[in-house]
Amino acid sequence: MQAVQPLTAIGLMNGTAHDGVDVALVDTDGESIARLGPTGYRAYAEHERALIRQAIAEAAGLGNRAARPGCLAQAEALITAAHAEAVEVFLTKNGLRRGAIAVVGFHGQTVLHAPERLLTVQLGDGRALAVQLRIPVVYDVRAADVAAGGQGAPLAPVFHRALVRGLGRTLPAAVINLGGVASITYVGQSDLVAFDSGPGTALIDDFLRLRIGAAYDDGGKIAGSGRVHKDALARLLSHAYFTRRPPKSLDREAFGPWLEKVGGLGGMSPEDGAATLTAFTAGTLARAVAMLPRPPASFIVAGGGSRNPTLMRMIAGELAPPRLETADAVGASAKALEAQALAYLAVRSLRGLPLTVPSTTGVATSMNGGVLVRL
Repeated sequence: MQAVQPLTAIGLMNGTAHDGVDVALVDTDGESIARLGPTGYRAYAEHERALIRQAIAEAAGLGNRAARPGCLAQAEALITAAHAEAVEVFLTKNGLRRGAIAVVGFHGQTVLHAPERLLTVQLGDGRALAVQLRIPVVYDVRAADVAAGGQGAPLAPVFHRALVRGLGRTLPAAVINLGGVASITYVGQSDLVAFDSGPGTALIDDFLRLRIGAAYDDGGKIAGSGRVHKDALARLLSHAYFTRRPPKSLDREAFGPWLEKVGGLGGMSPEDGAATLTAFTAGTLARAVAMLPRPPASFIVAGGGSRNPTLMRMIAGELAPPRLETADAVGASAKALEAQALAYLAVRSLRGLPLTVPSTTGVATSMNGGVLVRL
């Protein structure tokens, strides 16, 4: 059989924390990873984040995934333009010719994720992005899975499997992504299991933004100076989601109204509230690990939460004794791992390979996905 030559792809990820656009270059044949190249980042200004937050709020009542009522059209234009700018800057900074890029994997901003209604909505105009960049674009990568009855999330497990295998790790191993929502991927000898474990950093970020105007807990210092309220933590961990068997996935806003009702955070100081919510994320990961087929020998952690020492310390305490290390430490990117995954998935989409499988999203059969725009 003739070997398939690796393609050079750019991945773009606008995650649930909606802080900015991660960019990553990957050389891959869609199965193994030949090279993880440079990464980049385009931050959103506060007024841009405010528009995205407004779009998320206004998307709650959507029934048609193509509709763009209210501010959604404006937010989509902003998001598309920001991604185009991020790629142009990335190409220039790294001395890359656009003709050398086979494809761009474009996720867009999730504003609604309701797979129980066969509905997932990501803002971002893939055709407009392809026109601006003059590079083929694969976008709308969750839709086919959700339309077929899958959860449409997590999306990165097949990339995590390739990463773990390329590292030669003792199996089983696991990859944890600490974005706005946290997810876990289990890589065994022959099995691949993944699901959203619970909140990542979104609840902490939202709490601190509302209480003290901070965008996030920089360095985990606020939570690190607070006290975990164990009674409140126990109430938070009682949510039915954490005992539901996978496959399962979460919308970023899934815990909002419930948290206000049972959390009791209003009576806590910012420090104690942040500490309690940080412990909540760590505790939900411990419950997720208990649902895996076997205890992982090691964990690789990525996402914005991996840069929060207080959160990492709490997670390490919950998951001990297996080794816990960041994606940076193993040669990947803790910040841009999902962007790296989007580049890998774009090449898989081009080759007609599955992006999702029954054990990661609950879809009935392995699914390719994504919409290709080739001008």
